[in-house]
Amino acid sequence: MSSATSRTWQERYQQPGYRCGTEPVEFLRQHLPEVDRGTALDLAMGEGRNAVFLARNGFVVTGIEKSSAALAKARALARKARVTLTAIEADLEEFSLPGAEFDLVVCFYYLQRELFAALERTLKPGGALMMETYTTDQLRLPHGPQRPEHLLQPNELYRAFRHLRIAYYREVTRDGRAVASLLAYRS
Repeated sequence: MSSATSRTWQERYQQPGYRCGTEPVEFLRQHLPEVDRGTALDLAMGEGRNAVFLARNGFVVTGIEKSSAALAKARALARKARVTLTAIEADLEEFSLPGAEFDLVVCFYYLQRELFAALERTLKPGGALMMETYTTDQLRLPHGPQRPEHLLQPNELYRAFRHLRIAYYREVTRDGRAVASLLAYRS
C-alpha cells in the first residue's frame, strides 16, 4: 500500500464515528455458528467491528491493522463491549503471519493476493478461513472500489483456496456490492 493510500485511510479513520458501523459483516454473523471456538485472527481489522463480535462469541482474538486511528477505535469498541482483544499495528505487506496458530482467520474487504498462501499456513489443522471482498463485477456499479488490482476475478477466491476444504462459496451482486464470499477449512 502506498504511503498516500495509508494517509488516506488514516484520515478516514480519524473522522468521528465508525466508518463501517459497529455491527459485524453479515457473512461472519451468518456463518460463525459453523466454526469451532478458539483463537481468531482478523486481518485488516479496521475499527474492530468483526474482532469485537468474535470476542463476544468466545474467541481469543488478535487483530492486525495498519492505521493507529482505527486501532484506537477498535480498542474503544472492545472496552465498551467489555471484551479483550490483542490489537497489532502492522502493515500486512511487511508483516509475517505465524504458522499454524489460529482456529479461525477472517479477512473482509481487504485483498492482498500475496497473503493467500500465508493465510493457509497460519490456520491450525481443522481451522477455518472466512473471507469476503469485492469482485470485478463491482466495476459495473456506481460506488465502491474501481481499481482492478483491488477486485477479484471470477472464481479467483475459490481457485486460490482449492487446497482447503471449501464449505461455502458464492459470488453475488446485492445491495450495491459485488462480492465473493468463502468459508473453507484446513485439513
